[in-house]
Amino acid sequence: MRRRFPAAGLALIAIFSCAVGGPALGLRDSTVGPITIVGRAWAAPAAPGFRVKLLDSPRTLDTRELIGKRVLVLRFQASYCKPCNRESAALDRLALRYRNRGVEVLALHVQDTITDTRRFVKRNTVGYGVALDPQLTIGNRYGFKGTPYTVVVDRKGEMIAQITGESALTRLPKILDEALAADSPPRS
Repeated sequence: MRRRFPAAGLALIAIFSCAVGGPALGLRDSTVGPITIVGRAWAAPAAPGFRVKLLDSPRTLDTRELIGKRVLVLRFQASYCKPCNRESAALDRLALRYRNRGVEVLALHVQDTITDTRRFVKRNTVGYGVALDPQLTIGNRYGFKGTPYTVVVDRKGEMIAQITGESALTRLPKILDEALAADSPPRS
């Protein structure tokens, strides 16, 4: 009499390949706390394109126009978010530091009014681009998980990092440096 255990055999193969084969082959994303950095062996998810008018500016930003040109840091924040207020000056310094290296920083104020957003910008002396996403139209497409939430999109238009909560600004320099090194723009 022969015994068959196809389900058990498949389960063992799946467990072994995930536990041993996947990491050894570099076939998984790394998640450390609230940050997910998409591994190089897998294609990063494509960032949804959008067009938004910047607050108190005639400029409109179309993210599709940045592909091949700039790395995009999207910061989903709000005027009522205490960590967003605390980290605003550091985000401004980061934006200034990386602006000439090919990084665009855009803060999308979610579930916020134009009056409260303007007050936030004035109080925090914001030098990076700010736009409104009051209905989470953009945020939901990027996997918004609460404020603050930061997404990094490389020059290929792929989301290479999604950071939930505070401390994104201490992690961003390494992520941006790696993205800029990997995605050197074509020389013309």
